[in-house]
Amino acid sequence: MSQDQLIKLACQSCKRINYWSRKNKKLVQKKIELKKRCKWCDKQTVHKEVKK
Repeated sequence: MSQDQLIKLACQSCKRINYWSRKNKKLVQKKIELKKRCKWCDKQTVHKEVKK
């Protein structure tokens, strides 16, 4: 069975959840931060992993 688990990525400026992704929680301990386009802010912002 895979150790990957679903995570939510939320925009840091408007706090809306825009993306879902997977990460292996045994290999990656830190919270994921990615630069992605937010359709609500209409610009590229940092999206950070949030709790479910």
